[in-house]
Amino acid sequence: MSRLSWLASAWRRVEAAHDQLFVARWRQGLRREVRRQEDTLRALVMVESLGVDNPVAYETLDLIPYLVADVHEWHQRMGRESFGDPGVCC
Repeated sequence: MSRLSWLASAWRRVEAAHDQLFVARWRQGLRREVRRQEDTLRALVMVESLGVDNPVAYETLDLIPYLVADVHEWHQRMGRESFGDPGVCC
């Protein structure tokens, strides 16, 4: 085994140990926080699309096309079996 491949292998082991020690403990909490932030953003975009004044309307209006793709997962996680008119989502 060459010195370079040994060094790369050792680096991967160090990264795996770092992940186990520092990241794995809080991974669920980090995912929960990311979901909360994404849900807040989705709510702002939905409010804007319904015509309610939104304080950050100019910035969120451009995000609607990117958020359409994950509306299905979001409304199921929020506890709704279907969302919108027939053909809109489910």
